[in-house]
Amino acid sequence: MYIAHINKDSDKQSIKEHSVNTAELCKEYAIPPFKNFMYTVGLMHDIGKFQQSFQRRILGNKPIKVEHSICGAKEIPKILHFKKCSILKLVAQLCIAGHHSGIPNVGCRKDTQEDSTLEGRLKRKTEDYSMYKSELKVELNNQISEQEQKDICDFLCKDYKPTDENLINKFAFFVRYCFSCLTDADSIDTAEFFGDKVNAPLNADFVKCLEKTNKKLHSFKCKTKLQKARTSIQNQVFEKVDKDSEIYLINMPTGSGKTLCSIKFALERAIKKKKKRIIYVIPYNSIINQVAEEFESLLGESAQILRHQSTFDYDDPDNNKNNDENYRKACEFAIENWDSQFIITTAVQFFESIYKNTRKKLRKLHNMSDSILIFDETHLMPTEYLKPCLDAICYITKYLNSEAVFLTATMPDYHKLIRSYSLKNSQILNLVNEASEFEVFKKCNFRYIGEIGFENLIKQTEGCPSSLIVVNTKSSAEKIFELCPSGNKKYHLSTYMTSRDRENTINKIKDELNKLEEDFPNLENVPENRKITVISTSLIEAGVDLDFYKVFREFEGLDHILQAGGRCNREGKRKMAEVDIFKLKGRLYNTDHRFQIMMKSIVERYEDISCKESIGDYYEQLYYMGSDEIQLKSLHEICKDPWKICLKKYAEKFDLIKDVTISIIVDQDEKSQKLINELKNTKRTNIRKLQKYACTVYKKEFDKLQEQGVVDDYGTGVWCLTNEDYYDSETGIKTEACDYII
Repeated sequence: MYIAHINKDSDKQSIKEHSVNTAELCKEYAIPPFKNFMYTVGLMHDIGKFQQSFQRRILGNKPIKVEHSICGAKEIPKILHFKKCSILKLVAQLCIAGHHSGIPNVGCRKDTQEDSTLEGRLKRKTEDYSMYKSELKVELNNQISEQEQKDICDFLCKDYKPTDENLINKFAFFVRYCFSCLTDADSIDTAEFFGDKVNAPLNADFVKCLEKTNKKLHSFKCKTKLQKARTSIQNQVFEKVDKDSEIYLINMPTGSGKTLCSIKFALERAIKKKKKRIIYVIPYNSIINQVAEEFESLLGESAQILRHQSTFDYDDPDNNKNNDENYRKACEFAIENWDSQFIITTAVQFFESIYKNTRKKLRKLHNMSDSILIFDETHLMPTEYLKPCLDAICYITKYLNSEAVFLTATMPDYHKLIRSYSLKNSQILNLVNEASEFEVFKKCNFRYIGEIGFENLIKQTEGCPSSLIVVNTKSSAEKIFELCPSGNKKYHLSTYMTSRDRENTINKIKDELNKLEEDFPNLENVPENRKITVISTSLIEAGVDLDFYKVFREFEGLDHILQAGGRCNREGKRKMAEVDIFKLKGRLYNTDHRFQIMMKSIVERYEDISCKESIGDYYEQLYYMGSDEIQLKSLHEICKDPWKICLKKYAEKFDLIKDVTISIIVDQDEKSQKLINELKNTKRTNIRKLQKYACTVYKKEFDKLQEQGVVDDYGTGVWCLTNEDYYDSETGIKTEACDYII
């Protein structure tokens, strides 16, 4: 018996059993026309385990390293005759060779066996593994036919002209897709053999979820002008639920109930089209908690929601309130491959699960098929990566039988953007037409007040019962907070703080704002000690449901300014409020001169910068004055030849987070202390459990902390703060400690 695995009970799984099981799962996961092709890939992925050295190692005779994954890649051309689609050979080889270490670069023929490229690894010597021919003899007869090869080739070229350089982007997507099917199938069968697989996945009853959503929507009053406008706009969306499309656009003003509206629409489409899951994608980690809590409160037991974010840990008792071990295991397992019916995640997690090259990341990709994808605050897709992001969404909706919903209050012209930068024949449908009702949601005026110093900016908040100051840098937020008088209630928010402290601070701000409304219904005659001032970076602009009397926003892109305005007079309790746009004296702004000219012209030309024309003008200039830069982040810019495709190189360059930051763990309670000690003593720990205690600093700031000897990674690469004087729960991490006078 040739053994693939031995479990803790000393049971043995043969290579044949594991190979056939993996092949069957690959075929089940794959879309037509890849099914039989993926069956063969699954069958061949572990034939290197027929080497005698591997058999000796697995039986415990020798602690030796055996490279087994390259054997299947070597053998693929010998057993499959690719007459109609020769590039399929490369797809199979990349998937099999990388099914443990990640998809490699193809490399070139000059590469040696020392190189980690596919070409280099194919030159490495291996032992005899030919026993696979007799062990898998029957299964190997199930080869992919010439017609099936032609069908795949036609599929890969579909929707593009033969000369279109974008073809390589689509080809790369399907290499990753096939890799996803293989690695998840391999992992699932292995987990089942070892008894690790959870047989009760997370479920959601979409019909019951829809009933609860409808009940919530019907509970709202419809008497005031604003309430009637909200209902009218939402009904525009609901009336189009029977219209088929690939991408739906929901452009709704702040305060019109976008989130609830999008969930109802997604549930209707999921039921109607029998979709497997709903995936809700949020731009920032910092705002995911509020959205998740809103959905959990709304849907209750009708949906077991999977939250996939770096700062959320299912081992935390607060996140598993019933202390249900089966539930915890089901969540941990589902995070690996998104085999769940209702998922909330971040844009970084979502797009990295498409563009990275590792097994851990790409396992999820095939489970994005047959889904409804909701992209909240879509306008926040990073401009640099706009093309690969749009490509990914277009491919998933065009080829994987999914539908996408774009949701924002400041909608770019996605019809034009998608046709310019991605698939020209994607089906796109506006669910909300321009309507007079939008004017009802105009609750504040925007005005540019020019340059201003820190002290004068703080003076501008005098007389405001509650005010929000949003600045572009963490250092500016910290400085303004320190200068604010301590007589009133002041709060600071930035990623200098740990996720734990940011969440606690947001909850405190909510409570204080609610108490202020209760005690002073008209916000009149508010004493100084009850006035609230919040100083924050842009993290507060999306998804944080707070309502301030006045907002001050540092000069930035129009989308950021309007999002900050969404925190002003949010409930429309006053006829009109004010948002002041300012520049900080002495601060150098965006070095892109074109951006400066563009924003200056927007502010000067439009009396109301929140109007439709202003927003259209802004996005038109933003996306088309930098069209060359938008193309630069596509794979076809670094590789034109599919036979030399460099997926590993591209994955290493793909980074949605523009600024290079370093996470530092802060010891804040008994749990964090225990985890840090574990890291120190064993060099290992659960990183996800530590994420809520992490704050981020830029590289220069990290270097300063390192010079002062107040951070240590204990040889693990996970940096921890070793001096508590360098952290403050209100403002976060400091690069210099306080001076003490004794």
